[in-house]
Amino acid sequence: MTVLKAVKSRVKHPMDNLLRMDRIPHIWCPGCGIGIAVSAFAAALDKAKIDLDKVAIVSGIGCTGRVAGYVKIDSFHTTHGRAIAFATGIKLGNPEIKVVVFSGDGDLISIGGNHFIHAARRNMDMLVICVNNFIYAMTGGQVAPTTPLKAYATTSPFGCVEPPFNIPYIADSSGAVYVARWTALHVRRLTNSLVEALNKRGFSVVEVISPCAMYYSRINRLGDGLDMMKFYHDNAEIKHGEDTKNLDIGFQTKIIVGKFVDRERPSYLESYNRWLSEMKDGTP
Repeated sequence: MTVLKAVKSRVKHPMDNLLRMDRIPHIWCPGCGIGIAVSAFAAALDKAKIDLDKVAIVSGIGCTGRVAGYVKIDSFHTTHGRAIAFATGIKLGNPEIKVVVFSGDGDLISIGGNHFIHAARRNMDMLVICVNNFIYAMTGGQVAPTTPLKAYATTSPFGCVEPPFNIPYIADSSGAVYVARWTALHVRRLTNSLVEALNKRGFSVVEVISPCAMYYSRINRLGDGLDMMKFYHDNAEIKHGEDTKNLDIGFQTKIIVGKFVDRERPSYLESYNRWLSEMKDGTP
């Protein structure tokens, strides 16, 4: 036993420098896809060769909002819906920081929806990772702005009647320069997409479709997290460059994934600094 303990003390987890191992095990439910998204993000940080001292992660409230507590970089757990606003302040305060917002669909697209569209419009230089599990999971399984039509939730016992948001379309039409969507099954593709987004200047959005086995799957009798992964395997279709108008997600219908937007336009700080320079030069 003494030898075993000694061996364990010398063996380090491959992501030991990226995750706060003293906080493991995490709080997420069995079958949840958030941990997979975190692993992909950690792998992307390593692959992108980014100076971790110049990266900050910001999250809001909800299941995904707990991510900031597990990643070993400067972390900020903010109030509900205000993650992007907080991240904007960090970026403006220290432009050298690469800011990552890691939160859920309820936090970012519901109460934080206004901040989402205006940060995209301004082209704030940040990466937004939105884990979309189609439901408010932490607060009891209520209908979210991404819940598919006809899907059951604790507040839609007869099925959801509200059309859901198409997150890539909102991001694209608001001005984001990089927009992609993957499921929790597409780990390597998700990782590579996050590497691209980390190296992209401007407002980037990566949506991660994730199982919620405790609420969404159970209420809709879809099985556990493994069953949802099989569903992604059988029903996800990779279509890079697809028009974001065509990316609506129905209840248990085909899910289009891929990289949809990758364009260039000046970031907010670039535009602001250019304006200041023109003012000083007397340029009208």
